Amino acid sequence: MKTRIAPTPSGYLHAGNGAAFVLAWMLAREAGGRVLLRIDDLDAERVRPEYVEDIFRTLAWLGIDWDLGPRDGRQLAESWSQHLRLGEYNALLGELRAEGHLYACSCSRKEVEARGCNREYDGHCRNRGLDLNSPGVAWRLRIPCKGTVNMPVWPSGDIRQLELDMPDPVLRQRNGRPAYQIASLSDDLRFKVDLVVRGADLLPSTLVQLCMADLLGRQAFGKAVFLHHALLTGPAGGKLSKSAGAESLRHWRDNGKGPEEVHALAGRLRQLALP
Repeated sequence: MKTRIAPTPSGYLHAGNGAAFVLAWMLAREAGGRVLLRIDDLDAERVRPEYVEDIFRTLAWLGIDWDLGPRDGRQLAESWSQHLRLGEYNALLGELRAEGHLYACSCSRKEVEARGCNREYDGHCRNRGLDLNSPGVAWRLRIPCKGTVNMPVWPSGDIRQLELDMPDPVLRQRNGRPAYQIASLSDDLRFKVDLVVRGADLLPSTLVQLCMADLLGRQAFGKAVFLHHALLTGPAGGKLSKSAGAESLRHWRDNGKGPEEVHALAGRLRQLALP
């Protein structure tokens, strides 16, 4: 078994991040598996050195070790950054394009919201036939209008069949950069990840990536098992967000708190895994 811990250095990590990391690490170690540290740094504008450093400090504080991946910010930049794998992401985009699974979209977020779509894309450009080589267009995946996705679930590997009912996702951004969905799938294939632990809010991402893997003929990803856990919430009941405030694990460490509460939360997430 191989799982991955995949933090994004766009802010200081919070208890929800930490509990999810502990859960993935715990499941792998219990099964004698391996752990990959994959830092999702593709969105360069949001990455800060202090956020990268916070990842390593937090994992050390939590007592998490890993078998593959960078040991510090220097190793990340030199050997493990997602920017070093852009060629692999673009190669998968090229395959999807050649098979006619992509289309160009010129819609901005404001335009989507102005059409009353509640920020969910409405397929406006699906049949407009815009040139994929036009400057400033995004590339979207043409999700099959009808169909299901088979998702093996942890721990049994039993198949959960889910409907493909979601907006067409962006796979290449308007600035020409590969988007999260294609990068995540490519990395999981590259590193042969076969246990994916995610929050319930990322279930749509799992379905998109399973769909892409099927379209690309990458059967290995479809054989991985998935655990989607419920989300931890803040005092006001909302989803935790990255910040330098009291919810950040940096704040916990600076105030002398130990990691025991985070480990307890990881056990709670395990019990709240989706069936």
